[in-house]
Amino acid sequence: MRTPPAAPPAKQVPNPEPRAVSRWGQDRRLEFIDFRLRWDGRLNRSDLIGFFGISVPQASLDIARYTELAPANLVYDRSARVYVSGSQFVPLYPGSSSSHYLNELLASEVGLLTTETSFIGWRPPVGFVPSPGRAIRADTLVPLLRAIREGRGIRARYQSMSRPEPQERRLTPHALAHDGFRWHVRAHCDSRAEFRDFVIARMGDVQLDEPSGPGSAGDTAWNTMTELVLVPNPKLSLPHRRALEVDYGMVDGEARMQCREALVFYVLRHLGLHVDLSEHPESQQVVLKDKSQVVKYLAPTFFA
Repeated sequence: MRTPPAAPPAKQVPNPEPRAVSRWGQDRRLEFIDFRLRWDGRLNRSDLIGFFGISVPQASLDIARYTELAPANLVYDRSARVYVSGSQFVPLYPGSSSSHYLNELLASEVGLLTTETSFIGWRPPVGFVPSPGRAIRADTLVPLLRAIREGRGIRARYQSMSRPEPQERRLTPHALAHDGFRWHVRAHCDSRAEFRDFVIARMGDVQLDEPSGPGSAGDTAWNTMTELVLVPNPKLSLPHRRALEVDYGMVDGEARMQCREALVFYVLRHLGLHVDLSEHPESQQVVLKDKSQVVKYLAPTFFA
């Protein structure tokens, strides 16, 4: 008795939601096609061949697969011999978002990404505001990462702002934090018996040790999320306030941000809200809708 032939595979239906990205393989190349079509507006096989080092037939297969998934996203221009983005283009991948593009453009400009690792093709001229470098030694960061991963403690010499000479600290770190300008490690401090933030660049002679305090579960300020609501400064003119609503993407005149309680002070400082400039609305264009909600964060007793 003959075995009946296997049923043909089910036809793939394009997924309207942004697709998850695998690091290697065709899915990564499809993300590249999606990115280039959205931000360059054009793509040809040589782009795929040059970036991924694949063959001409494989590049053709990748473009055919993308066309199957999103037929409205590209049109072949026979005169220019290039694929151009369709007028009804809808990105398939979250990596094609505007924030991703701008972050990658900036990372390339400051040297964090090379042209060989960035999906960006044509690049507009870009300028950026430089900030002083804060060097973090590898022999400081490596044991910090290991301590966090393994739930261990550390001993380190730490230069605080309150003492002229570095002091030895015994810490139990559990997370890293970036305040917009520099990196911190969130840790329980043995001498103060509380969780604080420590600037990593001020640490030296970091040695692994047994944990001296509780882990992340005991850090209430780190584990508690709070919402900050920003509004345009009411002392500004109506056109100025309307411009700020657009600039901050406000909805009904408000911009809402979720933040760890332990990091609220940094947000306030970054926005210039840690000081009272109420008499100078041009210098404090956005304000907190309810300042009483964050009064306790204005005295940063939680960092070293």
